[in-house]
Amino acid sequence: MSAEQSKQPQKMPLRQPTVTKVEVKNFRLLQNATVTFDDDVTVCVGRNNTGKTSLAEILTKFLRTGEISLRFEDFSIGAHAKFSEAYRKYATGDEAGAREVLPEISATVFLSYDGSGEEYGNLGPLIVDLDPDCTKAIVAVRYALKPGAMKELFRDATAILAEEWGEPVLISLIGPRIPHLYERTAIAIDPNDTSNFRTISMTEVAQAIRVDFVKAQRGLDDEKERPKDQIGKILESLFMVAAKADDGSFLKNFANRTESALEEIVESLNSHLQNMYSKMAPTVEEFGYPGLGNRNFATRTTLDTKRLLSNFTSIRYPGAGGVELPESYSGLGSRNLLMILLTLFSYYREYASRGNKPCVHLVFIEEPEAHLHPQMQETFIHQLGVFKKRFPVTDGEEENWNAQFLVTTHSAHIANRAGFPAIRYFRLNESNDNQEAASSTVLNLAEAPGVDKDFLHKYLTLTRADLFFADKAILIEGTTERIFVPAAIAAFDEKGQKQGATSLSSQYVSIMEVGGAYAHLFYPFLDFLGLQTLVITDMDAAKPGADSKQLESCCVQEGISTTNEGIKKWFDKSELSPAELLQEAEDSIPVDGMRGLAYQVPEVTGGPCGRTFEDSFILANPTLFSLLSNGVESNLEKERQALGLAKKYKKSDFALTFAIGQRDWNIPLYIRRGLEWLLDRGPSDGSVDVGVSGDEVSATSQVVVR
Repeated sequence: MSAEQSKQPQKMPLRQPTVTKVEVKNFRLLQNATVTFDDDVTVCVGRNNTGKTSLAEILTKFLRTGEISLRFEDFSIGAHAKFSEAYRKYATGDEAGAREVLPEISATVFLSYDGSGEEYGNLGPLIVDLDPDCTKAIVAVRYALKPGAMKELFRDATAILAEEWGEPVLISLIGPRIPHLYERTAIAIDPNDTSNFRTISMTEVAQAIRVDFVKAQRGLDDEKERPKDQIGKILESLFMVAAKADDGSFLKNFANRTESALEEIVESLNSHLQNMYSKMAPTVEEFGYPGLGNRNFATRTTLDTKRLLSNFTSIRYPGAGGVELPESYSGLGSRNLLMILLTLFSYYREYASRGNKPCVHLVFIEEPEAHLHPQMQETFIHQLGVFKKRFPVTDGEEENWNAQFLVTTHSAHIANRAGFPAIRYFRLNESNDNQEAASSTVLNLAEAPGVDKDFLHKYLTLTRADLFFADKAILIEGTTERIFVPAAIAAFDEKGQKQGATSLSSQYVSIMEVGGAYAHLFYPFLDFLGLQTLVITDMDAAKPGADSKQLESCCVQEGISTTNEGIKKWFDKSELSPAELLQEAEDSIPVDGMRGLAYQVPEVTGGPCGRTFEDSFILANPTLFSLLSNGVESNLEKERQALGLAKKYKKSDFALTFAIGQRDWNIPLYIRRGLEWLLDRGPSDGSVDVGVSGDEVSATSQVVVR
């Protein structure tokens, strides 16, 4: 039985539907993206231009009523070649085959609902299945070529598309026609049988799923001669929603009282104006102008509530001595937060004022961190779930606000406070030519395999890591490396710039201190993110103690094993000798996928090798430490001398001395190799242009240390 012929099944009652996931195809970077939604707050993170805002835009465009007009540029890069493929089929007379491959943009929304009432409500048109135990609904919205419009789409195209110039010519021809020949349609799909579907109207979609969008550009920093009272306009919208509410409701009573007060003002104003005119009438009669002197006038004043509020509604802040300050005098952070809260409240009012409420309310908030300090950012993301309960209480409503928030952000504070289950990471996919990203993949961190989520969430919360927003990452052991590595990057880039090389500082590199004992816990997480990462760690050579079988630290020449868990896990071996490690890193650093491992190696082939950063740095700069050789010392003796010199320094003092106080030194070979490897592999979205040209060096301006 087709859905068109079936009657609406008598299923279990409906309560609190939620959007569980959305699939987007062929929209900008979201070529084939699936995003799962949290019941309350979902946080989208990732580098710039990875498709976070595009997700909000497509759902805002596709789930609202009204005409939409998308352009050729809105199609994903991966879909562009399909237009040429469709034309080739069309040119051979295969119009059915051409329509099958012709690109379309689609958004498929999956909903889940729980039975506990007596009717479907606005979700009814979206339910197609006949299974009484099924509590899922699917709605697909497509932006596709209109029926019978293919001839017009390909009109005037050349018979043969030459490989060199054919596709650009075709694209320039059909591009302007897409907004006129494509249309948006919607269908409800049976979750148990995708071949069973029913065509529905966009009105039915919008009645079931309401979508609102709080954009990042909120106009709060528009400081002109007469600043715009943006918050006052939100207050106006709140009143207008109240005026449209159902009779007898709290909102309607509030609007009626306001209207009554306004009518009293108008009546009093009319009386005063008429009295004023009565005093002016004799003067007017003296002019003797036809139409003035031979009739009486009556004044009437009409105040339009909409215009009155639109032009004159604003808020004021209390100042000292009873002086009220205008909205624009408040700090941008406070205004931004108040603006977002009032906007959300106005969206709730719009939702609640309807007698037949939407089943689901999706609210997108773009970059709420603008002008907010870190603590306020954390509080805001935590409080979003609380707003769902408090807003109805404010209006005396018993029903909950069935809202789901989708937050796009570049703030590590927001991402860390939200927690792993709520985070969706937008990762750019490398294109075949490795020059530009053609699409993004959306990753659910809660589904990352082999990841200790509790540990990582606690660690990232404590360290404020920027891994979600970095092009590349460097994991280091401790305080010494945290101070020294940024200085090493600056020195590395300076030497590279002198030779005309690109700069590592021009890329967004996050340096995170993880410790040698915990670095391996990040390996599966980094692999899941697909983030190119350099792990800088110590070899930690060890040998059995003289009085016990327990391992104790020693020089590399004496060592028979390593105590570094990160190194052991990298090679998946419980026992590794320093000799084996030196063999693994003889020519270059060990690499596993997108991860590179840098530990100490001899500065010259067959020479002494450091055990930790400090003695390795000394061996790389012997003259700096008066580590002179008479040519008879063994490698072991040289390592002992370096180790003895290193013990004279506190770790932090050592790093500060040579990272800040003295800069004429050589970077240890193992770190230099790691930085070269990290630089040679560009970010997946190509090189980053930060406006540095010629011989200018950006130093560590883009290096984030945590």
